[in-house]
Amino acid sequence: MSNIVKVIEVLAHSKVSWEDAAQNAITEASKTVRNIKSIYIKDKSGKVVDNKIVEYRITAKISFEIE
Repeated sequence: MSNIVKVIEVLAHSKVSWEDAAQNAITEASKTVRNIKSIYIKDKSGKVVDNKIVEYRITAKISFEIE
């Protein structure tokens, strides 16, 4: 029997890095979603204040197997 995979799109942010924002996305999604298999970073952006990045933002697709 084939496994069915569902994909959700999420937005996440971090004050540290884009990688940390991606981990935040997985951490938050895992509170309500089980069997997460992958994350695809669709877009990256950042908030700049006084010529410094103060917030890293991502748009990501998270895939998980349906039970």
